[in-house]
Amino acid sequence: MNGLPSIAAFAALVTLASGAPAQADITKGIWHREDGNARVRVAPCGDALCAINVWIREPGDEKVGDRLVLNVKPAGPGVYEGTAFDPQRNLSFASRITFSESRMTTSGCVLKILCKSVGWSRAP
Repeated sequence: MNGLPSIAAFAALVTLASGAPAQADITKGIWHREDGNARVRVAPCGDALCAINVWIREPGDEKVGDRLVLNVKPAGPGVYEGTAFDPQRNLSFASRITFSESRMTTSGCVLKILCKSVGWSRAP
């Protein structure tokens, strides 16, 4: 889907934050996208989390340094829901993250009709 950038696919990864340090520890670090085309660093940024592109196989719409600001809250065991904001494209969307220690799936939807899910694995 071309409407959501692949960093959004990440949001469609990490839409975490809103305060508790334990939340930030769940997803922070380097994550590899399942298609092998991107790596992102997830880290606190203010009261939210940011997913920042640290490597892109073929830069185009997405570039190293692009970021996604994530605001999510726990929605059940291993699940966070909230919103993500892509400042490069001035785009906000709903986000859901499901995760374990080494795997994560991010989902994002714009207008509840343009949706995408992406798998991630934690870098060693």
